[in-house]
Amino acid sequence: MAEKKRYRYNPKTLSYELQKPGMRLSFLRVLFILPVSIFLALGYYLFYTEALQLKTPRTIRLEREYKEAKSNLELLGKQLEQSEKKLEHLQIRDNNIYRNMFGMEQIPPEIRDAGFGGSNRYPHMEYSENADLLMSTAFRFDKIMKKAFIQSKSFDDVERVAGQAGEVAKCIPSILPIPEDTKNFRWSGAFGYRIDPIYGGIRMHEGIDLTGALNSPVYATGNGKVEAIRYEYNGYGRYILIDHGFGYKTRYAHLNKAQVYEGQLVKRGECIGLLGSTGKSTGPHVHYEVIYMGRPVNPYNYFNNNIATDDYHAVILGGRQ
Repeated sequence: MAEKKRYRYNPKTLSYELQKPGMRLSFLRVLFILPVSIFLALGYYLFYTEALQLKTPRTIRLEREYKEAKSNLELLGKQLEQSEKKLEHLQIRDNNIYRNMFGMEQIPPEIRDAGFGGSNRYPHMEYSENADLLMSTAFRFDKIMKKAFIQSKSFDDVERVAGQAGEVAKCIPSILPIPEDTKNFRWSGAFGYRIDPIYGGIRMHEGIDLTGALNSPVYATGNGKVEAIRYEYNGYGRYILIDHGFGYKTRYAHLNKAQVYEGQLVKRGECIGLLGSTGKSTGPHVHYEVIYMGRPVNPYNYFNNNIATDDYHAVILGGRQ
């Protein structure tokens, strides 16, 4: 309904003029209409959402976006789980194959786990919707990134050592400490459990025994550095321990004399001592051990059984140079 117009006679112009409402009246109208409009809008909203249980377009859009975000987050969690399994497989291969192949120490779990744990790293997420899901996903992602970085550094180290493959081959102990044409040469003791020749009883023999002539030369079986020269009266007698690097060490025991000094660099085929019968021994022989990654292993597995006697002596001549 159109608002009724009011006219007023103007004696000066001798005409009727349209009467405009005053400012006060306009203000009173706004003051009345505004709260009524707000009340009606609020009433409509409550009736629409509460009484009819209907959702506004904005609420529908926000709920849809929330569901999509949650679904994407759950999908990311599954992808992270697959990445964790692949990374774990790489870590196992790295420790047990790649690093083991080049005599490198394994990376312990506490380092591979990147030092995670302890204080809460994500306090800003504690009061978010689905805080547990957000925090666990962020934690897994950060952990994978740090573990992947450590694995990458490990591969860099393996690549560097692999580039030294020729040096590795020279250091691995692969010849007998005394040649087979040595006077009185005999294989007199194998690696493994055996009856102790002095005390009796079953004991672990952590090396092999090679019988030879007294004071015959004993040779380094690979390039390395003399780590220790010791004497044990009731054990090894006089022995030499050589560190070959790449996880390998060798021990030469019951020597009559050492002809090297601690810290000396030696080459394969270089004479390091003279065969004897010192310590717990029943006759002239050398007790020879190969130690890999801190554990004694069977030296027989490292010998080049195809090397001819002449070739062996050529190695010895090379060790003298």
